[in-house]
Amino acid sequence: MFTKPVLALSISAALCGSAFAQEEFRQHEAHVHGHVELNIAQDGQDLLIEITAPGADVVGFEHAPQTDEQTQRLNQALDNLNNAEAIFTLSDGARCHLETANVKHTLGGADDHDHDHDHDHDHDHDHDHDQHDDHDHEQHQGHDDHEHHDDHEQAHEGHEHHDEHQHGSFTVQYQYHCDQITELKQIDSHWFELFPNTQEMDVNLLTDSVQTATELRPGQARISL
Repeated sequence: MFTKPVLALSISAALCGSAFAQEEFRQHEAHVHGHVELNIAQDGQDLLIEITAPGADVVGFEHAPQTDEQTQRLNQALDNLNNAEAIFTLSDGARCHLETANVKHTLGGADDHDHDHDHDHDHDHDHDHDQHDDHDHEQHQGHDDHEHHDDHEQAHEGHEHHDEHQHGSFTVQYQYHCDQITELKQIDSHWFELFPNTQEMDVNLLTDSVQTATELRPGQARISL
C-alpha cells in the first residue's frame, strides 16, 4: 500500500527523459497560482491520487481566515476535498473503493509578537548628582522609547511582509483499492468545476502499464489509462 514518500519516490524514479525533466521543473515552480499538481500512482490493486494546490486556487487566499466569509469558504472547500467522489470519477468496471482521504492545508495563523520589555533602573545616587542623573535618565528613556518604537515598527513591517508572502497550500491524498484494476480505463476530474481559479492541472501518472506526464484544463479533464 502506498504512502506519500513511496509515491514521490516512485514517480521520481519512473519518469525519465523529457517527462522527468518536466517534473523537476514543476517541483521548482510548485507554487504557481492557477496551476495544480496531480500525482496518480498504481501498484497492483492499490491506487493513490495526490493533489497539491495553492490556497488561492482552492479558497482564494493563502493566509489564515480573517473574516466569517473566508472561514465559510475554507470549511466548504474542506468538505468538498474530503468527498473524493466530488473530485474524481473512476471507471465503474474497476470497482474501486475509497479507503482513506487525507486533506491538509498550511493556511497559517497570526504570528505571536513578544512586547514584554524589562525597564528596571537603578536610582540610588548621591544628592549632588541627582539633577545630572535625572537628565541622563530622561535622555536615555527617550532614546529607549525611540528604539522601542522603531523595533515595533520593524516588527510590524516584518509581519506585514510575512503575510504578503505567505504561500499557504492544500495537499490531498485519496487511497483506493480496486477489485478489477485492469478495468480502470479512465479518471475524470471535476476539480475545475469546484475550484474555477485553477487554469491547469499538471499530471504525473505512474501505473503498471503507463508512465507519463500530461496536463488537464477546463473542458479537457479526462485522464486515459
